[in-house]
Amino acid sequence: MRLIATEGQAGDSPQALPLLADLEPGKVLADTAYDSDATRAYCTEKGIKAVIPSHPNRVEPLAMDEETYRDRNKVERFFGRLKQYRRLATRYEKTAVSFLAFWHIGATLDWLR
Repeated sequence: MRLIATEGQAGDSPQALPLLADLEPGKVLADTAYDSDATRAYCTEKGIKAVIPSHPNRVEPLAMDEETYRDRNKVERFFGRLKQYRRLATRYEKTAVSFLAFWHIGATLDWLR
């Protein structure tokens, strides 16, 4: 797992390629915020299956494996569990390093359960 802290107003799509850098996943499951030509081209180039629904403003919607996309709810549930830690949900930390450190601690505790 890889987490990247950004400013609150930063969009999701520009973070897709930094998140995928140096990883070799077989599939990428993401929501419509990550639907961009650059992300799809990167996945095609690296032989990664992109399971991303088409963004509503896309002129021609692209096909997607609906069955595989259903597994994305596991990621959503993971973040939901971590947001139960008040410190993570309210972003008490002043620096990105300490904020990410607490996310890593939360993820470790979740994994150990």
